[in-house]
Amino acid sequence: MSGALLGFDLGEKRIGVAFVPAGTTIAFPVKTIEVRGREQVLAQIQKLILEHKAEKVVVGLPITLKGEMGIAAEKRAQEVEWYQSRLAVPVVMWDERLSSKEVERMLISADVSRE
Repeated sequence: MSGALLGFDLGEKRIGVAFVPAGTTIAFPVKTIEVRGREQVLAQIQKLILEHKAEKVVVGLPITLKGEMGIAAEKRAQEVEWYQSRLAVPVVMWDERLSSKEVERMLISADVSRE
């Protein structure tokens, strides 16, 4: 991995934002954006891209466990397309299936306490 990334977990009311510094694979929480309209969210994303010198934006894609594009994934893909046409950096979608389980496995293997 080379450049810094910003990750977004798009929701209808809130958007979670995480930052992955250049050369690393660990995401750090940045903030939660309260959704008050697309233009307001776009302005905040643009500001975060500049602040963090992000070279790419990653958005979680809620693919079904069967690997299919359900209604939620199709809606998300349309949202991502809208943002992509307005941002100066690439926006990619990331299959978020089992991502929580992968993190849990990683923490268990690193012997991190669950408390």
